Amino acid sequence: MIRELLLLCQESKASDLHLVKDEPPVIRVNGLLSRTAMSPLSEQQIDEFIKQMLTPAQRDNFSRNLDVDFALTMPGIDRFRVNAHRERGAISIALRRLPTAIPSLSELGVPRIAADFARAPHGLVLLTGPVGMGKTTTLASMVDLINHERECMIVTIEDPIEYLHVNHKSIVKQREVSIDTPAFDIALKHCLRQDPNVIVIGEMRDTETIAIALTAAETGHLILATLHAPDTQHAIERIIDVFPAQRQTQVRQQIAGCLVGVLTQLLLPTVDNSGRVLATEVLVASDGVRNIIRESQFEQITTAIQTGGRYGMHTLDKSLKQLVDEHKVSYQTAISKARYPLDFQKL
Repeated sequence: MIRELLLLCQESKASDLHLVKDEPPVIRVNGLLSRTAMSPLSEQQIDEFIKQMLTPAQRDNFSRNLDVDFALTMPGIDRFRVNAHRERGAISIALRRLPTAIPSLSELGVPRIAADFARAPHGLVLLTGPVGMGKTTTLASMVDLINHERECMIVTIEDPIEYLHVNHKSIVKQREVSIDTPAFDIALKHCLRQDPNVIVIGEMRDTETIAIALTAAETGHLILATLHAPDTQHAIERIIDVFPAQRQTQVRQQIAGCLVGVLTQLLLPTVDNSGRVLATEVLVASDGVRNIIRESQFEQITTAIQTGGRYGMHTLDKSLKQLVDEHKVSYQTAISKARYPLDFQKL
């Protein structure tokens, strides 16, 4: 039964599949939830799905923590990222479909500067945005570009591994938290002894991970990482704010010295609801941006982006305006996501 549900998700080109007690299977297509015509699922059916999907070790983990993340692969079907959890005493399952083919950056519609970020010899590149906005896919595309263009050692630390990479010019080692390593910070600490050129961090979650990542970026490694933040300014502030006050001056100096750029992205429904389109904000670490970070003048970041077009920078609102001008998204959708709605109206 679970195989049939995964096939349905794939054939419907759904991004997500939700299995909830007393509801039919629910799929998300182009950002919108839709109940299938199937019968509601019983608690026993969902329990059986979990038994089919989890390994003994994952079952033990689920029993202890009541939540478990893992990747699911079946022959002939796209790969899925899965979260099993409990709600109101019953098990629910959320599955995110991961197409087996890694799209190129141009296919994703990200700005060309993203390829320049991936080609940087060293430093810190951040991908930010809310959950479910395609950061992992963009990250995989950047790794794929490096893999095809450079002869280097790439180490990824993920929870779980989502896109699978095949070695081309590079060697790609993919480490999964809880299977290949106990935690992000431990993996990152040992990673520095594994001769990496590029280190990919699935998510920067804690102080120790961020501290090691900044040091690695300073010492000649290219760090590609995702971070949950609504925009570029908040991404930088969030990194600094996880540290105690007495360390924040040092951290600002580190970020100012090693930052390559920040790419923020949002996926928005198209005008005809036939798909989703990407809106972005780009910050490039120009000399002016580095000074802003050193001096903790973060309120000036938006102005720096607005005036930094020659470096490849643009604000989210400018990206939204372009999408409206090109009739890709509606004005109502765009203004609901604009950082400065009153200024956006004037545009």
